Amino acid sequence: MWFPRLASDRVLRVRPLEGPFALTLMEANSERLYCLNRAAEKAGLSRGMSLADARAFCPGLMTDPARPDRDAAFLGVLRRWATRYCPWVGTDGRDGLILDISGASHLFGGEEEMLSDMQARAARSGLTLRVGLADTRGAAWALAHHAPGLAAPGETAAALAPLPVAALRLEPAEVAGLERLGLRHVGELEATPRAPLTRRFGPSALMRLDQAMGRQGEAVSPEAEPPHYATRLTLPEPIGLQEDVMEGTRRLLARLCETLERQETGARRLCLTLRRVDRDSRQVELRLAAPMRDAARILPLFQRGLDGIDAGFGIDQMRLEATQVESLPAQQLGPRNGGNGNARLEDLLTRIGTRIGLENVQRFLPADSHIPARAFRTLPAAWTEPGQGWVPPRPRPLRLFAPEPIAGHGPRPPERFRWRRMSLVTARATGPERIAPEWWFDDPDWRRGLRDYWLIETRQGRRLWLFHTPQAPGWFVEGEFA
Repeated sequence: MWFPRLASDRVLRVRPLEGPFALTLMEANSERLYCLNRAAEKAGLSRGMSLADARAFCPGLMTDPARPDRDAAFLGVLRRWATRYCPWVGTDGRDGLILDISGASHLFGGEEEMLSDMQARAARSGLTLRVGLADTRGAAWALAHHAPGLAAPGETAAALAPLPVAALRLEPAEVAGLERLGLRHVGELEATPRAPLTRRFGPSALMRLDQAMGRQGEAVSPEAEPPHYATRLTLPEPIGLQEDVMEGTRRLLARLCETLERQETGARRLCLTLRRVDRDSRQVELRLAAPMRDAARILPLFQRGLDGIDAGFGIDQMRLEATQVESLPAQQLGPRNGGNGNARLEDLLTRIGTRIGLENVQRFLPADSHIPARAFRTLPAAWTEPGQGWVPPRPRPLRLFAPEPIAGHGPRPPERFRWRRMSLVTARATGPERIAPEWWFDDPDWRRGLRDYWLIETRQGRRLWLFHTPQAPGWFVEGEFA
């Protein structure tokens, strides 16, 4: 099953457009056409053409940026859909599927009826589909890309003979080399002595030919189904007490955490759905500050969300799903790491985040910058880890504030100065530490240029951070040490 316009069909199914349309992708410092609809191809455009040339040929061309990641996810959805025809389905490149329908075609009335059903369902969904059916994977690929249809059993060689050599999934350089020798069709390549071809092109070209003809096996590897992080509990009698709901949640968590442990993952977001007997439902969402799979730790965190649940006439079904999971590999336990030292902090962050939102619980982290005001940043604590980060070459004050001018002359710190209505006497001066502005940032506070920073210890007990600006002479106080 080949979807030649998979990317553009995915976009146009959601937002239909009339006229030429294409998706563009930046390649080799140039924006080029990635996938086109039928109208754009009729206008003479082709894949790989630069966007500037395409607009010159077709001024009315409408474009959108390509999203290969979303195309891959959409192909995964189509792979699951294709399992309605057979259980053995795998992906083939970025726009194709490969199916092994042995023993399944009779369920649809035969092979031709199965192909017709595939085409009809794809057309109703707004997808362009070309299908090839043959005894081998290589032959089916060749038919789908060059002559869609069915090759009868035992007629693979006859069906492939008139097709171009590109139908054998060869590299472009190999195709060009064969065509220069006059071997333009598969039948001509099949009739050519093998030894000269092997010496000239290596074994890859003949390997593809043997795979298409069935002389060399080629497996179809279906993709494994992704793990399902959800569990359900159907109750014989409705429940309504909070203790009963918590007990049901405990049982669901135990089963879900077993699945998480097998997959070496941890839940970051959980959704508990409670279905009432009147077919209405209530949901409790829990966002965790760190990936977890310990049922005993997670269960108390549901307490606040379940306090205000209206059970109505009773709850007869409970469903728990981990809607967001992250990798959480197993760790070697020893005498020094027998437990998770951050468990209490993570539980506290989760409890606070349940009330005010995890994004509002933030921590300070060091930033790689010599500029004092940029040497730190604030990020949500739930998605960051405390670390050492960048260490400045000199001590930095605990308190920073906007520069406050003081009286002073020359490059040496003043012996006496007034600051915030206090008369201070310099007892010891350490410095200077020259810091240059970061030219890639336009910071109004640093438009004066260079700064020479000094650590000033006064006889009055104040330890201040002063700086001098050589370009426009002046002294300022910017921070105070503890």
